[in-house]
Amino acid sequence: MDEERDSIVFEDEEGNEIELDILDYFFYEDQEYAILMDLSGVPEEREDVDDDGEPQDIYIMKVVTNGDMEEFLPVEDELMDKLSEIAESRLFSDDDEDEGEEE
Repeated sequence: MDEERDSIVFEDEEGNEIELDILDYFFYEDQEYAILMDLSGVPEEREDVDDDGEPQDIYIMKVVTNGDMEEFLPVEDELMDKLSEIAESRLFSDDDEDEGEEE
């Protein structure tokens, strides 16, 4: 199943462009956050690992909306543990339910 995702392009410290796909949005304490992942080179059937079977990096960014524009900002360190827990729950809870349905 080919599902089209929104993606954004960031530039790292060395000027290299990094394209990240937006997997999900969620709210925590009245603030919107986005879950992002680089899905280039990831097998369709497993979005959580790359071609070598290594876990993919998941990025969580704060979303600030100004009119029609969304700005993605780094998350404060003290929030990262809680946001990571929420993100993992949102991303992988469907996988657990799907596995139970296949039996």
